[in-house]
Amino acid sequence: MSRRVPAALAGLLLVALVSGCVRLPDSGPVVESRSEGDVSTDSGVSFDPMPPQPGATRTEIVRGFLIAMQKTPIGTKVAREFLTADAAASWNPQQETITYPLSPTPREAPGGVAIALADADHLDSRGAWRGSLPQGRRTVTFPMSLEKGEWRIAGLPDALIVPEDWFQQYYRQVSLYFFDPTASILVPEPAFVPRGDQLASALTQALLLGPSPGLERVAQSFIPPGLEVTVGVTVSDDGVADILLSGEVGTLTADTTEMLLAQLAWTLRQEPAIKSIKLSVNGNPVPLPGGVSSYRVDGGAQFDPAGFQASPLLYGLRHGGVVSGTPTGLAPVEGALAGPDLDLRSIGVSLDAESVAGIAADGSAVQVGELGAGEGARVRTVVSGGHNFLKPAWDFAGRMWLVDRTPRGARVAYVQGTRVRPLEVPGVSGKQVRSFLVSRDGSRLVAVVHRNGGDELVVSRIEHGGTGRVLGATRATRIGTGVDAPLPVRAIAWRSATSVAVLNPPVTTSLASIGLASVDGSPSSQEPSSVTVEGRLVALVGSPAGDEPVYGLTRTGLVDIGSSDQRVTPLPKGITDLGYVG
Repeated sequence: MSRRVPAALAGLLLVALVSGCVRLPDSGPVVESRSEGDVSTDSGVSFDPMPPQPGATRTEIVRGFLIAMQKTPIGTKVAREFLTADAAASWNPQQETITYPLSPTPREAPGGVAIALADADHLDSRGAWRGSLPQGRRTVTFPMSLEKGEWRIAGLPDALIVPEDWFQQYYRQVSLYFFDPTASILVPEPAFVPRGDQLASALTQALLLGPSPGLERVAQSFIPPGLEVTVGVTVSDDGVADILLSGEVGTLTADTTEMLLAQLAWTLRQEPAIKSIKLSVNGNPVPLPGGVSSYRVDGGAQFDPAGFQASPLLYGLRHGGVVSGTPTGLAPVEGALAGPDLDLRSIGVSLDAESVAGIAADGSAVQVGELGAGEGARVRTVVSGGHNFLKPAWDFAGRMWLVDRTPRGARVAYVQGTRVRPLEVPGVSGKQVRSFLVSRDGSRLVAVVHRNGGDELVVSRIEHGGTGRVLGATRATRIGTGVDAPLPVRAIAWRSATSVAVLNPPVTTSLASIGLASVDGSPSSQEPSSVTVEGRLVALVGSPAGDEPVYGLTRTGLVDIGSSDQRVTPLPKGITDLGYVG
């Protein structure tokens, strides 16, 4: 998905010259009556592929079918005309999406017509990114049959098979919100849905499918399984989304209704036109908390995956003492671990800003104290005799996460209360780990692992039980860093709840490169994969909260990498470590 939209559009226009029709409106959006399977898009271009032509060869039928799946507005009505009646009736392209970088050439093969999908990727029925298509599935053979004297495709995968560029142009990445196993905090899961005026329906339908398989100990849904969208979600002029569902719901308690509404609200707020939601199941309105007529999409704040009422301040070290505040107003903090005599090299602050963990200057010990507790506050050493601890991280449950870089590789552990518990993270434990992050919802561990002559960014899912006990971690998988080569990764920081900013090697001595990586490993389709910043950056300061800036840290100041002017805010002398809570 590294190609840009103009290339995709040019390819689409070229295809249309030989096998379809492109309509470019004189002004305004494309307005088209709905047909079966169509989802309106907002690209301003409508592409109507040609149906099968009389006398078409077997390979021409397959080629035409591949082109027909690129219809805009998105739909499969024309594509089904290339199939036999039985195949058209049974084909379910909503089950999977397969994307390919280079257009395949249909070739005659034993059993039908085959195409080779080199370097293809795929997504599941929820639109969740699943990475590379397995090698054994990269050759697709279409059995062919004569029907009424014309060749038609008699068998095919239940998948939409489209070019990467086309997919990037007509789909957008969103987050589907589920709950952690303790039902305490929302866990965002990235997914792709069609762009356009049917976004609310697409978001709702994807959310109803629940978390992807394999996440049973990571996320749960309070939306009863089996529910379906009865008709498309409509949004009134005053921003009320009317969601009509059908299916079995069982008994909805006040608590489960609140959880259900929180999932819908956080998911549907990604459609700016929606201000509140109304929900009906089998024609019966679902009673809303407080007896209101509609539930605001800014509700459910207590389940914020970035931490409910988490401190927005920056925390750091200056001359060995803890400071906090804004970039223009960092001041010393009273309490334990606040004095310069402790000789700390890095700190991590809990989400509520009540506790701070400090790493000793030689990296061998971890100390914890209270912030703002006055002179009587106590400092306790939770770990000693370590080798080289990285900067600690905290999650919403008050767990402190540690990675100790030993001669035999990294050791991962978490501290809860007074207990230190090791955790085996396949693909991270025992490896050379340069830095790591843990999401505030406690569901993800992101790490920079050095191997193969360079650094890789990997992510593991942390598994929990219903009581909050950590049960294990999944094998870490690689995610992109904005560059193709395995270059050194200088620093990482949260960019959002589902993306990470990556400090790549500098472009020049005075120009830094910052990449953007999605936690699901998919290429980003909504914003550039990297940005350049003037200045020599030594670290990144980021937060999953969307309203908190991501900064590049220089030796003397902070650069807001999201601002247009990238103005440098000077810092007091002696700042050696800086970050948000978590």
